[in-house]
Amino acid sequence: MPAMTRFVVCGETLIDLVRSASDTPTSFRSAWEALSAGGPMNSAVALGTLGADVQYLGRLSDDAFGGQLRAHIEAADVGLALSTESSQATSLAVVSLDEQGVATYTFHFDDTANFGWQPDELPSLGDDDWLHIASLSCVVSPGNEVLLDWMETVRSGVSYDINVRPTVIKDPAVYWARVEPWLEVVGRRDGILKASDVDIEFLSRAAGGSDPLEIVTGWVERYGLGLAVVTLGADGAVAVEPGGAVTKVPGFTVDVVDTVGAGDTFMAGFLEARVEQGLDLEESLLRGAAAAAIVCGRQGAQPPTAAEVDALVARA
Repeated sequence: MPAMTRFVVCGETLIDLVRSASDTPTSFRSAWEALSAGGPMNSAVALGTLGADVQYLGRLSDDAFGGQLRAHIEAADVGLALSTESSQATSLAVVSLDEQGVATYTFHFDDTANFGWQPDELPSLGDDDWLHIASLSCVVSPGNEVLLDWMETVRSGVSYDINVRPTVIKDPAVYWARVEPWLEVVGRRDGILKASDVDIEFLSRAAGGSDPLEIVTGWVERYGLGLAVVTLGADGAVAVEPGGAVTKVPGFTVDVVDTVGAGDTFMAGFLEARVEQGLDLEESLLRGAAAAAIVCGRQGAQPPTAAEVDALVARA
């Protein structure tokens, strides 16, 4: 029996501050819940919950929130041997939810642990590893430049989730200028790109075009990507292969609590199916969509087990 792939998930972790539903705020006080969060960490925890072999590669603060995050990661059987402890503070995100449970974020990042990467903190990865790197760590200075230089040395399988956050970089042209080098380096590794249709629509204001599928098909050819996966919210997901072949799956119906962590959990479900199990594209997309749907029925990024994903896919 072949050895399990070791997934190494790199990127930020933070605390989401969400208004407590049980509290009646006043002009003087309000109650907030501090939820363990951060897109890459969510993907690592989701992979661990699905039973994969996972190491989280991040910079964790030694403050109280850092302790909470460390415990949350370890509770999912995700290793921290590759992570770094920092005296800088934990990053925070204030979360606002609309009537449909869709989240928007206001971030507090100045001099926080996530973005202080040093070259000697980054490991060498083996041929049997799979690196998944994502989100704000790839675009926020000064750490993004260090990570991009390191990425040039990585020879493992790779995937990259753009996970655009317009409240951090408001100008699509500036955001695109920081994303494009990642498409280039992932393409040179024949890697997998993941983005949402909303990510692509935002970046397209600078990159040209209007239809997300048409745009991402162009990216696959221009940058030599091995695969591009686009999530479509409630409408499921689609994958584009070199040469233009398209595979699409529908979404799953769920009573939405919020959408926090949906894309991160989708990618965990997809990678576990595609990279670890070697399933075909349609099956892998379905498992990703099922995992994301389950998370949307829960508060925050609380990922499902493999058995829960199995049960939902079986009903499709």
